[in-house]
Amino acid sequence: PGSLCMDVGSHVGDRIRTWLELGARVVAIEPQPRFLGLLRALYGGRHRVELLGIGLAEAPGHRILHVSTRTPTVSTFSVDWIEDVRRDARFRRIEWDRQIPVDVDTLDNLILRYGEPAFCKIDVEGHELNVLQGLSRPLPALSFEYIPVARKRACACIDRLSELGAYLFRRSSVETMRWMDREWLSAPEIKDALQAMPPGDRSGDVYARLERAW
Repeated sequence: PGSLCMDVGSHVGDRIRTWLELGARVVAIEPQPRFLGLLRALYGGRHRVELLGIGLAEAPGHRILHVSTRTPTVSTFSVDWIEDVRRDARFRRIEWDRQIPVDVDTLDNLILRYGEPAFCKIDVEGHELNVLQGLSRPLPALSFEYIPVARKRACACIDRLSELGAYLFRRSSVETMRWMDREWLSAPEIKDALQAMPPGDRSGDVYARLERAW
């Protein structure tokens, strides 16, 4: 209770609801106008919630968000990620049919403004490394999405976190909220586990925690 959580790529706000039930304060970042409108309807005016209609990147500025109108949860800042995931049959029929300009800031700047989060969730469809490149300090705990067909991106995030601090890692498949790994793994171990996954396997999240923080 009272801890700060950051929800980077909040979408429809599942994490916001859970964190509020636990008594946390929440800063939610969502650049898509339709999702942001929903979040404002659900959580606007709540004293423990700050909703930001921006994106995050390695530096402040502007980015083009490639929006999938029919499947908006896969909208992304990363054209390269779109090419990566199209190698997976589940993504081949998806169309990114609109582009919208978005203001972006950095995690470092949000921390200066709101404080250090106890936990930070990053789910930004292939743009996770860019978000982490805008962070210059280790956070106690965080998560980021992985997709097996684009596993090199998750491995790059692991390398980036290892530059910031001594982290341990663990996977959870899709939204199961269950661990796939029996114990916390080192950076080389979690990268080996990701590399061993078939390209068509289910996506999920890598969780990271500082060794000294637990």
